[in-house]
Amino acid sequence: MYTIEVPTRSRTQFVEITDRIRELVAKSGLKDGAVMLYVPHTTAGCTINENADPDVVRDMTGFIDKLVPNSPEFRHAERNSDSHLKASFFGSSLFVPVKDGKLALGRWQGVYFCEFDGPRKRQAHVSMLAAHE
Repeated sequence: MYTIEVPTRSRTQFVEITDRIRELVAKSGLKDGAVMLYVPHTTAGCTINENADPDVVRDMTGFIDKLVPNSPEFRHAERNSDSHLKASFFGSSLFVPVKDGKLALGRWQGVYFCEFDGPRKRQAHVSMLAAHE
């Protein structure tokens, strides 16, 4: 298992980590199989989405903050229940197929670490899963 350090600068932020995962695939020597990404935080998550137009990420972060605002009605003492909800919506793990040593992402896809309670120093764990014949 590999660990990626992901520092964040704002409360809600999507950090593209596609190239870092590609580097780990190359380092591991994995030819065919999958990469599993796991975010070990209750106020952060991960997703795959478009990485060609930065407006997509801006739209997503803006909309999720409007969809789940930080409300005074939440009872959690740390005042970050909105962050927990957002993390649950996005999820804490994902899989990306690997074929011929490369991530089998679509043309416009990228892998994002999703911060909902930043800024913080975060981590994401990456495991290589080899295909067996």
